[in-house]
Amino acid sequence: MVAAALSALPRAASRLAPCVRQPDFRALCAAAAAGEASKRRLVLYTKPGCCLCDGLKEKLHAASLLAGTPYSLASLELQERDITTNPEWERLYQYEIPVLAKVLHDGTEEILPRLSPRLSVELVQKKIYSAFDQ
Repeated sequence: MVAAALSALPRAASRLAPCVRQPDFRALCAAAAAGEASKRRLVLYTKPGCCLCDGLKEKLHAASLLAGTPYSLASLELQERDITTNPEWERLYQYEIPVLAKVLHDGTEEILPRLSPRLSVELVQKKIYSAFDQ
């Protein structure tokens, strides 16, 4: 009796198994493109030897590693730009660095308010997160 029940099990399972369909690659590509477009991006204008820049870089790195919080920056894309490599950046930001800018959907940048070096990593995380909700 047990043997008959066990032998019937694979047949019953095959009737219950869902039909496996091939993935729709166009839909997957569109979803990936939408994910890239919605990704939060920041630009950090900096220069070598700037202790304030180094401090902010460390806090941003720590904030990106601090997962599991409501203000997680794990999906944040951060691009560093050395102002000494571009005369226009140097003219604009030489007395202001570090300068943090968020990249808008159209590719333009919006300068964020300066973050105090005394802020905790959690507050840095919260301020940056809230900048993207505006």
